[in-house]
Amino acid sequence: MQKRKFDVSFVVERDKDGYFAYCPSLQGCYTQGNSYKEAVVNILDAIKLHIEDRLGSKV
Repeated sequence: MQKRKFDVSFVVERDKDGYFAYCPSLQGCYTQGNSYKEAVVNILDAIKLHIEDRLGSKV
């Protein structure tokens, strides 16, 4: 398996229902969480899955 390094950023915002997180550089890559920490964990997982899908293999 070839390793690749990606530099991406994400944004976490608080709303009335909890926290919303998204990655501006990856279209359609977003998630939510009940806490800030949960939203961060979820967006990191969403970014990983998004990149794996784009590459067609495990990162």
